[in-house]
Parts: sequence; C-alpha cells; structure tokens
Amino acid sequence: MAGHSHWAGIKHKKAAIDNKRGKLWSKLSKTIIVAAKSGGGDVDTNHRLRQAIQDAKDVSMPKDNITRAIKKGTGELGGGNVEEIVYEGYANHGVAVMCDIMTDNRNRTAPEIRKMFEIHNGNLGATNCVGWIFNRKGLFLVLAENVDEEQLIEVALEAGADDIRDSNGRIELTCEPEDYTSLADALRDAEIDVESKQVTRIPSNTIELDVNQARQVMKLLEALDDHDDVQNVSANFSISDEVLAELQAQS
Repeated sequence: MAGHSHWAGIKHKKAAIDNKRGKLWSKLSKTIIVAAKSGGGDVDTNHRLRQAIQDAKDVSMPKDNITRAIKKGTGELGGGNVEEIVYEGYANHGVAVMCDIMTDNRNRTAPEIRKMFEIHNGNLGATNCVGWIFNRKGLFLVLAENVDEEQLIEVALEAGADDIRDSNGRIELTCEPEDYTSLADALRDAEIDVESKQVTRIPSNTIELDVNQARQVMKLLEALDDHDDVQNVSANFSISDEVLAELQAQS
C-alpha cells in the first residue's frame, strides 16, 4: 500500500468527515445503545460498551448523554430500538461500497441510502454482493512523527495487532475486531497519541482512480458518511499521493 491511500485513511487526511460535533455524538449514542442492548450495561463485562463509552469521552460527549444512551440500551429508558444493518452496493467506476448502519427505522433509512447511491450514479445491491471483497478489522492511524516506532511496534504486537504499515507519514495498525478494545487500551496506557481509530472494513483489492473519478466516488462516500444512521463506510479504491494532493488543493 506504500504510495497509495484507500478510503479508510483518505477520509481522515481530508479532515472533512464527521466534523460536526452534534452529528458525531448522535452516532456515538447509537453505538452505546447497541452495545448496551447486546451485552448489558456493565462495562466490566461488556468490553464493546466500555470502548464505545471511551470513544464518546474522547470527543468530549457529555456524561449525561452517555448515561441516557446506556439506559436506552438496557431498556431503562425508551428509544433503545436501534438495530444494526449492512448495506452493500457499487459507486461509479465499479467501486464496491459497504455501509454499516445503526437505525431505529429501517423503513426510513433504506430508501434514503438507496437514493444517495442513485443520485451519485451508483446502485444499492443485494446482501453479500461485495462483502467478499472486505475483511472486518480494527484500524488505528498514528502520526509517525509523534511516536517512537520501536515502542509502538512492541506495544501494538503485544496487544494483538496483526499488521503494522507505514503509509505516507502515518503508521497503520490493524487487528481483529475482538482485539480492538485491548489494542486501544494498550495504546492509551502507553500514552501513544492515536489520530483516529475505528472498526472498519479493509478491502482485499482496490481499484486505482484518477482525480476526476476519485472526486465522483468520494461525493457518494462523503454523503453516506454524513447520514445520521451511517456508522462506517468502506470502499475498495485507492489513489496516488499526487491525486490526494490535488483533491486537497481543490477542497
């Protein structure tokens, strides 16, 4: 992947996704609700909930909001009817797209997501139409200039990282989803500053796009990322450093 960037990293480098605090808090609330609903409200036994709460704290989400979300998930308050769905389809130029959704009304969300694909010359597909292209992974991005690389490697491998790569001034760490919380905790305990972290879908192959093609595809991905019910968007395209620089200059 040296010399190229795929969507999981591009959206952080462009710094144009999830920049509205209220929208981000809303998405994190749903994550907490689903985690509490599936595993209970005890953070000592529900690691998914503990990580969701920590992610919320990392972006200064108020304690009252976190508490309400937990109670919705455990059924102590109403509004906890949130379910997880995965939508799959294609953007322009044959780029495969997967959307991880959390919604309290799939009858509202499905047509809205379908319309977004259609507006941007893509199409929503059937279940598993592109899922075979992606592997679900925990992904961490660390600025190389901010870290002792030997320390990072030692900490990451001991905590369950399965791959460590240099990527244009950043170090990418990946792990299995079940190791995401332990790796996040280990990096925090070692006081290693993580630029971004998420459980996402990493493509096993990518389609390289030029600047015009990338602009078209990214309009769809950014629209999807901005939707309240979309937790994560994955796509199997890559762009060169030169294309990324041109996109950044134009934004």
